[in-house]
Amino acid sequence: MDKKVELEVLDISDTQAQAGAYVMLLGEINGTRKLPVIIGASEAQATAICLKGIKTQRPLTHDLFHTSLTVLGTQLLRVLIYKAEEGVFYSYIYLKQNDSIIRIDARTSDAIALALRAKAPIFIYEAILEKERVCLYDVEEETIPEHRFNIKELEEALTQAIQEEDYELAASLRDEIKKMK
Repeated sequence: MDKKVELEVLDISDTQAQAGAYVMLLGEINGTRKLPVIIGASEAQATAICLKGIKTQRPLTHDLFHTSLTVLGTQLLRVLIYKAEEGVFYSYIYLKQNDSIIRIDARTSDAIALALRAKAPIFIYEAILEKERVCLYDVEEETIPEHRFNIKELEEALTQAIQEEDYELAASLRDEIKKMK
């Protein structure tokens, strides 16, 4: 069985590659690997509100679902990103009710929005993280990844990502190129 790696939400930003889409950047806890996930506007808003600790006057959908779980005596144990296919990530949420563990398929953006509210860990299989990650040099990192990318390499990777219609990777590469220029 593949090892699981714990992730945290590092940032959410809009992307110019797709109108109305946002990039949620996940980072490996105690590591340097980063995983960009394209999400919709409502999920980006719900996640950002939770990350910033903003209290809304009325509960949002993810708040309602989390409250419903709590009232029903169910605990969200963890989220697992179990598959990536053609730029789409697939996730399970694991719930515990009494002595039963329940696994439910969910969109990754929704699963993470719920995990943040429940203060539950987010995991991904090692092989998926390794395949889908973006490993870029970050001056603020204390440790430097094994390879620094130059602008030419990043531009070539951007061209390839666009050709393969991997828009989440393309958005991350575009942003990194802008920072380097």
